[in-house]
Amino acid sequence: MKAFIALLLLLPLVTGCATPSQIMLDAEVKRLCAIDGGIKVYETVRLPAEKFNKYGQINFYKPTQGENTLGPAYIYKWDIHYYKKGEPSVRRDHIKIIRKSDMKLLGEVVMYNRGGGDLPGPWAPSAYHCPDRLEATEGILMNQVFAKFEGDN
Repeated sequence: MKAFIALLLLLPLVTGCATPSQIMLDAEVKRLCAIDGGIKVYETVRLPAEKFNKYGQINFYKPTQGENTLGPAYIYKWDIHYYKKGEPSVRRDHIKIIRKSDMKLLGEVVMYNRGGGDLPGPWAPSAYHCPDRLEATEGILMNQVFAKFEGDN
C-alpha cells in the first residue's frame, strides 16, 4: 500500500518532466523559429466597419472554404510541412494572405510546433509552440492585415 501511495505522489513529478527527445526537438523548434517564425505584414488593408463583427474581427472569414476562406477578393494559403511525423512530431505551419486582384502577398505567419514525445500514460500529450500562441496565430495575422477605416467605430 505504501508503494502505491508513493507511486501516486511521484506520478505528477514524472509526467511533468520532459523526455530527452522532447528537449532536443524543442531546441530544434526554437532554432527553426528564430530563422523565420512569426508574423510579417507587408500591407494593411483598410475595410469599412460593416466588414467587421461586434468583436472587431473580420466577418467574411469562413475557415472551411480552403483557399476561399477569406472570400472572393483574397487567397488564404496554408502550407504544413512535417519535419517529423508520428510521435513525437515537429511541423511548420505557413499561412499567407494574398490579394487576388494583383496577387500581392499582404501578410504571412510561420509557426513551429512539437507535439507529443511524453511518457506513456492516460494524460494528453504535451506540445511546444514557437512563437508563443499569444504572439502569432492566424487570427492575429488577420487582425494585423485587415483594419477598419480610421474614424469608424
